Amino acid sequence: MSADIDVVIVGGGAAGIGAARRLAASALSVLLIEAGPRIGGRAWTHKVSGLPLDLGCGWLHSGDRNAWSRIAEEMGFAIDRRAPAWGVQYRDLGFTAAEQTAAWQAFETWIQRLRTPRASDCAADALEPDGPWNAYLQAVSGFISGARLERLSAADYLAYDAAATGENWRVPAGYGSLIAASLPAKTALRLATPAEQIELDPNGVAIMTPGGTIRARAAILTVSTAVLAGDAIKLPSALDPWRQAASLLPLGRDEKLFLEISGESPFESETQVLGDPRDARTGAYYIRPFGRQVIECFVGGEGARAVEEEGPVAGFTYAIDQIAGLFGSDARRKLRPLVASNWCRMTHVGGAYSYALPGHAAARDVLARPFEERLFLAGEATNRRDFSTAHGAHDSGIRAADEVIAALA
Repeated sequence: MSADIDVVIVGGGAAGIGAARRLAASALSVLLIEAGPRIGGRAWTHKVSGLPLDLGCGWLHSGDRNAWSRIAEEMGFAIDRRAPAWGVQYRDLGFTAAEQTAAWQAFETWIQRLRTPRASDCAADALEPDGPWNAYLQAVSGFISGARLERLSAADYLAYDAAATGENWRVPAGYGSLIAASLPAKTALRLATPAEQIELDPNGVAIMTPGGTIRARAAILTVSTAVLAGDAIKLPSALDPWRQAASLLPLGRDEKLFLEISGESPFESETQVLGDPRDARTGAYYIRPFGRQVIECFVGGEGARAVEEEGPVAGFTYAIDQIAGLFGSDARRKLRPLVASNWCRMTHVGGAYSYALPGHAAARDVLARPFEERLFLAGEATNRRDFSTAHGAHDSGIRAADEVIAALA
């Protein structure tokens, strides 16, 4: 089999773009194919009414060591380094200062129990039995991991927690805009080109797409674990161990909905509220980010499942009801639906970001292994400490690109 190109990158998200950036400095020919009509993957800045709204990742977590922070500075993107308003309920609405302290103490106690050597790797087993703030902890798990604590590996969660620096920054122009703009101009790109089947040959790989077969010496596969474990791409049986690892790293459920604010309102810029800290399905509402006349509504876990099953209209209704319950019924007239994400229903994504099932944190190492120096895996799920982040995805793309360069040298 003669190769059309040296390296094909399958998937144009943060991992694929990270790999393309590293390969651009090599002598290898590179083609990036993306199933959707845009690049960026789960980083997506959608402009509505002139506002750049991040429907996917929006925070540069661990910003002081996040590769995208450096890239943003190199490309002239401004970075907002103000601390987020998380954890402080605006005017203690529906969540008194004493209750906030008690809830936070419950979270810290849960973390300490996770760190205590125990037989179980299930994060829910570290909960206080019938604890008064267990629903709050489930809500937090929904925001962080997209799943209930019963489905979450304690070791996996602690690996991320230990690596996080606590610096969370933003890109006013949009995180998704930054990531999409960083693809090297020399990288050949084909949008709306899903990989339907991958075959292996002693001399390389063949990738079947609706537009024909692409033959390459090597490929970097950066698709989500939902896609890898599913049937969207037909893969050789030799890759069953990788598919099995992907199934142990499912994507959580997290969705964003944006509400537009009209006229005078009680909403103060750069503030935040939880709708109901006693309900595991609650939304978290970031009010007027950057002073814009919007509220970013974030639902995770069971709350995001409801949006997935009942649709965005039900999600907007739920969000407005929760906000009006805190700010008063007059606030309802100031809000109207603007735009919502739909990650769980997107065929070539299938969810938000990965978490490890109890007992299976090591599946990330399995997923990251290359196959016979021809097929290389990248994506946030392959990163042992920075999974669920755009910088974790980027770094995995760099790692896979370095493996390709070494293999093809």
